[in-house]
Amino acid sequence: MKRSEINEALRRATKTLEDWQWSLPEWGYWTAADFAAHPEAARYLRTHQLGWDVTDFGSGRFSECGLVLFCLRNGIVGVEGERTYAEKLLFVEEGQETPTHRHAAKMEDIINRAGGDLIIEFAASDPDGNVLRDDVTVPVDGLPRKLAVWEPLVLSPGRSVTIHTGLYHRFYGRKGGGPVFVGEVSQVNDDNSDNYFLEPIGRFAAIEEDEPPLRPLWNEAGG
Repeated sequence: MKRSEINEALRRATKTLEDWQWSLPEWGYWTAADFAAHPEAARYLRTHQLGWDVTDFGSGRFSECGLVLFCLRNGIVGVEGERTYAEKLLFVEEGQETPTHRHAAKMEDIINRAGGDLIIEFAASDPDGNVLRDDVTVPVDGLPRKLAVWEPLVLSPGRSVTIHTGLYHRFYGRKGGGPVFVGEVSQVNDDNSDNYFLEPIGRFAAIEEDEPPLRPLWNEAGG
């Protein structure tokens, strides 16, 4: 992705926060200079994968296949005394898809906080990651909901779904409904090792630096 594309995505995410009157921790607004001035804090944030992330999943088509995230809290998997839970904010544009994937370790709740409708589709998998054709049952707002494989579940604002480990899922903002402001509450999260995509995603290329960064992403925040 170009840095200018990432910066514009971050501006839209910031506007979403302003529209819905959500505030980030102080470090959520830090520039590269701020991270450089606080090396110990920067190191902590980076090792815990806290802060901004923008990805097109290697597709080169961010508006169609991409996601902006902000990780508010997280631990480190397998380290005693660390948080055993995580919380993220997800910014989903209308028609923008997060590709089908599953988690081997993480169970999560996905919550539509505000905006348009979020559409999620599910499929069960066997231990080798093969898709099963069986119906799936997911808790929607805590109550069991039976769905056929890949049957769209519509989460309007305020609704939530629990996604158990091993369950394939993909989600996108309903076209015509505008951007969706999404929350994620989960077990401790490691994006480097616990995202298993159903179909291979593209190679993550280096960022094309066509302008200075508005906000560093978590994996480039120094430390």
